[in-house]
Amino acid sequence: MKYKVSLCISALCFFMAFLILLSARAKEQEALADRIAPDILRFHVLAESNRPEDQELKLGVKDLILDYVKSHAPEDAGKEDLARWLCEERIPIEALAESWLAAHGRPLPVRMELSRDYFPSKAYGDMVFPCGFYDAARITIGHGKGRNWWCVLYPSLCFTDSVHGVVPASSRRELSYLLDEGDYNALLPVAQRKEKKPEIQVKFRLSELFCSRSDH
Repeated sequence: MKYKVSLCISALCFFMAFLILLSARAKEQEALADRIAPDILRFHVLAESNRPEDQELKLGVKDLILDYVKSHAPEDAGKEDLARWLCEERIPIEALAESWLAAHGRPLPVRMELSRDYFPSKAYGDMVFPCGFYDAARITIGHGKGRNWWCVLYPSLCFTDSVHGVVPASSRRELSYLLDEGDYNALLPVAQRKEKKPEIQVKFRLSELFCSRSDH
């Protein structure tokens, strides 16, 4: 009997230690996110539902909008510049997505807005962004009740090499300029953390920026 009690106590202690370790790890990741978030703009697409057809349409809308951003956004735009441009282009982007959905037999409203959302840890190519709160350009299709899709819009990690899973060199350089050296290295695989980044740092912070809405 004593053996069973001792075994239960040991198991409970082990489980509690495991939970404490997970909590400490989550806090560490969220602290890293707090430091890097001012320089990052995420892209967040919410599907109408989890029905397979709505999930497919979500990906189509994602590709459509990313292609539009890639083709029309100002060159060399920083985070604030890109966020401001997205606000200015909100109505055309929403209309473009709605027309595309209607053409595919699913006429649903689309809403784009700047938000601050909690994101789980996510790998982009060979870089991992920690869980935490980030500014985001959020696209909501219909009721937005389906599974999400997300990437990093600035610096652009939405166009990673899908075959080799490699972040573009230009995006790496931009991140290395924006982030503290230790924070930048924390995003890399362990094997790459010996790399030295340039000394120059450029810092941008997203000021209070709201997209004014009107019926369309």
